[in-house]
Amino acid sequence: MAQKILLVEDNRDNQTIYQRALEHFGYTVISAWDGHEAVSLAVSELPDLILMDISIPGINGWDAARTIMDDERTSRIPILALTAHALKADRDRGNEMGFVRYLTKPIEPRRVVQEIEEVLARKEPG
Repeated sequence: MAQKILLVEDNRDNQTIYQRALEHFGYTVISAWDGHEAVSLAVSELPDLILMDISIPGINGWDAARTIMDDERTSRIPILALTAHALKADRDRGNEMGFVRYLTKPIEPRRVVQEIEEVLARKEPG
């Protein structure tokens, strides 16, 4: 069974680019356009990994990630930031919050897939 990725991205072009790349490499992708939808889908779909944009409508990516991390049903799902927030303070905040990786846009889709593969390989038992 393909591993499931929750892609949280409100920019349609970025969403299409990353979704196609992930699907090309065999992942099942579910998409959320805002923070509320991201939290809801994290709970209902229990993805293997979440790619979280920070500047999204509704509740922002920081708050959506915190909600997901604090819920015992979803707290073990690794979350990677995929954002244009590239300042050191943003990266430090992401690391303190518990993002497993902090990826800044623009970033090549293949690099995103590589980062996902590394995270998921660590998550595998054994």
